[in-house]
Amino acid sequence: MPSAIVLINCEVGKEGDIINSLCAVEGVERAYLVYGVYDIVVLITSPTMEGLESTLMAKVRALPGVRSTMTLMISRDCTIG
Repeated sequence: MPSAIVLINCEVGKEGDIINSLCAVEGVERAYLVYGVYDIVVLITSPTMEGLESTLMAKVRALPGVRSTMTLMISRDCTIG
């Protein structure tokens, strides 16, 4: 199943609104508010690559207050624990 980790930079003060919106997006498995260069880290999955691209472009990047994103496509998963 195609998956990606998306690193998001937000407009100042919009982090809470964006993470709340992300929690309602189909395909968003987890969303974390973080400190550092990026403001939010999101794990997204979809049954198809086209669905993943659609979620990224039409739902995540289009959210008001999102300044930029960096997408890391997951090539292999190793569950620990």
